[in-house]
This record gives sequence, structure tokens and C-alpha cells, in this order.
Amino acid sequence: MSEDYAERLRANRREKDEFFAEHQQSPIPPEHRDDFDGLDYFPPDPDYRVEATVTVHDEPEPVEMETTASNPVRYLRIVTFAFEVDGEEHTLAGYRQEGDDGAIFVPFRDKTTGQQTYHQGRYMELAPERDLDDGDTVTVDFNLAYSPFCAYSETFSCPLPPEENWLEIVVPAGERTPDLD
Repeated sequence: MSEDYAERLRANRREKDEFFAEHQQSPIPPEHRDDFDGLDYFPPDPDYRVEATVTVHDEPEPVEMETTASNPVRYLRIVTFAFEVDGEEHTLAGYRQEGDDGAIFVPFRDKTTGQQTYHQGRYMELAPERDLDDGDTVTVDFNLAYSPFCAYSETFSCPLPPEENWLEIVVPAGERTPDLD
């Protein structure tokens, strides 16, 4: 991993910490903001910045995701990313809500979930510069994995990663469990 990349990642994290500490739309409850001194992260790790092969779903299947507020939300499974970690093949599905053409939503759980990371799972978003085709290669960077807003306050409703996105490996990258005590 280049020092450049690690520095950009640290700058991105500092910016997010500042937003969480000061912005009125921060998910940190106002009574906790004075004591908030930044999120807890795993150190940047190049082993968790992986190249993934894309399979595009031309007729995306609807997927009902449970949420923390018990009202399911519907997404479309638009792509599957196949990648290797430690020589083992894994896949994650990427989703969008109908009519949305923004970033691809990749919610997931792994063996850190409920231990070192938020007990409901974490999210990543991929924003390819163009529409993806079968066989394209994209970078899936677990160093950018983050906790959903519901990890900070029960006032938020967050989709839960569907079972197809439960990885059977440890991914010590990205954000750790928020500590708001």
C-alpha cells in the first residue's frame, strides 16, 4: 500500500471524525458530541483492498432487507463481486434501490461482527466511474467499511446485511465498534 493511499485514508477518516463531532446531521447524539474524540479504526491494511470480478445481473432480483426498525426495505441485487482473501474465494452482492443510479450498496457481516465491529454489520459503497459489465474488475476496499448510523443512535433505521453477504472470514479493516460510553 502506498504511503499516499494510507495518508488519503487517514485524511478521509479525520474529515469524517470532524463531521461526526460537529455537524448538526451527525449520527452522534448531541449529549455525546462533547466527549467524542473520533471513531475507532483498524489500521490501513493493503490485504483488505482486493480486486473483484464483477457479474452483472441484467434482471436484478428484488431483495427484502430487514432493518433495525423492523420495516423491511426493498433493494435490487444488481451485481456480484467475486474476490480472494488469503487465497480463498468469496462473493458479496451489491445492491441499489429501484430507480437509484448512485453508488452500489454493499452491506456485509464478517467474523469481526459483534466482536470488534458493530453487531449488525457494516457497509461499503462502490461508485464505479461507469456502468459495470460482466468480467470487469473493481477494487473492493474493506478499509472503507463503515458502521451504519444506527450504530450511534436508535433513531436511525438501517438495512441489515442479507445472509448472502455474511462472510465466513475475519476482515480487520475499516471502522471498529463505536464507543459512545
